[in-house]
Amino acid sequence: MNYIPTAFGFDPDERGHFGKFGGRFVPETLMPALLELDEAYKAVRFDSGFWDEVNDLLHEYVGRPSPLYLAEGLGDELGANIYLKREDLNHTGAHKVNNTIAQGLLAKRMGKRRVIAETGAGQHGVATATIAALMGLECEIFMGAKDVQRQELNVFRMKLLGAKVHAVESGSRTLKDAMNDAIRHWVTHARDTFYIIGTAAGPHPYPLMVRDFQAIISHEAKQQILQKEQRIPDYVLACIGGGSNALGMFAHFIEEETTQCIGIEAGGRGLASGQHGASLALGRPGILHGQLSYLLQTDEGQINEAYSISAGLDYPGIGPEHSYLMEQGKVVYDSVTDDEAMDAFVWLSRAEGIVPAFESAHAIAYLRKMPDIRDKTIIVSLSGRGDKDMVQAMDILKGKL
Repeated sequence: MNYIPTAFGFDPDERGHFGKFGGRFVPETLMPALLELDEAYKAVRFDSGFWDEVNDLLHEYVGRPSPLYLAEGLGDELGANIYLKREDLNHTGAHKVNNTIAQGLLAKRMGKRRVIAETGAGQHGVATATIAALMGLECEIFMGAKDVQRQELNVFRMKLLGAKVHAVESGSRTLKDAMNDAIRHWVTHARDTFYIIGTAAGPHPYPLMVRDFQAIISHEAKQQILQKEQRIPDYVLACIGGGSNALGMFAHFIEEETTQCIGIEAGGRGLASGQHGASLALGRPGILHGQLSYLLQTDEGQINEAYSISAGLDYPGIGPEHSYLMEQGKVVYDSVTDDEAMDAFVWLSRAEGIVPAFESAHAIAYLRKMPDIRDKTIIVSLSGRGDKDMVQAMDILKGKL
């Protein structure tokens, strides 16, 4: 099941715009590094030699293809055919490694000796540190101090793998601020440093590049569901923070007229509470981290703090392609609250013996909110496993199990 990207009808233009969204809104000092990266990616995007290297590592090191698993426990309760795309079974425990392997190989081709990354839930940081160790690259990770506290296991894993971890104390001390510091660092170290962005956000070519690297998820899932059901699914679900997992899950289904793609944002304590990460539901277009996209912001244009029980969904913006797909009506977006996600966390654990990441639990939770799904076929991206969330889950669920 070897993978190589294909051009889609919703690819960005030459300057990285999905309609009005995307682009490169960065300091002039960073433009040479982005243009260098753009040229390097153009050279390998459809190059079979590069993708032979990527696929070899994805098969032999990561363990792809990931299974498409029929979740009969969930399906029996809902009267539907529920399939889970098991990205949680990848080496490092999430979808993030699909992206870091390809970016790591690109960094080596470009002659870079150091890689940096931002991380929220820690899975991208772990995946970056893992690939840096594998490929002999120096590695530094920027992580909000709040996330360092709630994801201490992943912080230890990064350090074990040889990475230096910076706890970012500015702002809300979460993913947004980690990305701010990573970009500042890159500005002054671009000559020898490759920035491995973990989501389909940031300045061009990152949103395109990361989506291409994650589209292997739907490339595999489409072949697998055709083999199992002899038809494509009625629905495809994925949680959304910045949006790489969702775009990877949607890419090969978006243009299928009989499949509805649904992205699930972090509803936090409820959309009316003001404590959520629902950028598409309640945000408006603005500029953050080098891109134009939907953001949570004040009337004066200041970024509002996002909130989610899940560190990976705790982000006040979203990748520009999602903003475009929403405005074009290609994808439906909705949200799930913390409480609904935690109920689903327990539900999947007990119904299938699979403990999901808090992020993935948001997508699982949405199954219970969907009307009229009896006899429908649904694929849910299980983007990561719940090991990283055990300490937090023990505290939240204490006395409730």
